[in-house]
Amino acid sequence: VGDVIVGLPSSGPHSNGYSLVRKIIAVGGHTLDQAFGKGTLGDALLAPTQIYVKPVLKLIESGIPVLGMAHITGGGLTGNLARCFPKGTAAVVDTASWKRPEIFDWLQAEGSVEADEMWRVFNCGVGFALVIPRKRVDEALAQLRRSKLKPWVLGEVVKGKQDVRFA
Repeated sequence: VGDVIVGLPSSGPHSNGYSLVRKIIAVGGHTLDQAFGKGTLGDALLAPTQIYVKPVLKLIESGIPVLGMAHITGGGLTGNLARCFPKGTAAVVDTASWKRPEIFDWLQAEGSVEADEMWRVFNCGVGFALVIPRKRVDEALAQLRRSKLKPWVLGEVVKGKQDVRFA
């Protein structure tokens, strides 16, 4: 309790939720070559998955304690983040701490997807999460930035029942 959760950005949906993505595209009559952002819908949906292993290993090797890790894959934030907490603890995620990428807003609006379902299916812009002792979080953020990532404080560990709460 009191430790900090650091988020690392995703590069898009990665490889998760594509049954729902395909349904949203089909029902809405969309195509992958339609304009979206600075490219096409296909570009946004199929952006190569960010790989976190080298920067995370470098962080661990630097001696900064990493108390928990979660790759935000199928199951989204709620399913993956909760697994890295011991009994009696939970996560509080500050949803205002990052800007959700436009593709997730589009998927939610076009598919009329409820917020709980978005958190359960997609990474919503958080590709990886690390639990760091509060007194070492600035050092961890600096180390991750040197690895060309854009980390941020995603939330904190609180007393709870191994769940994820959104604030």
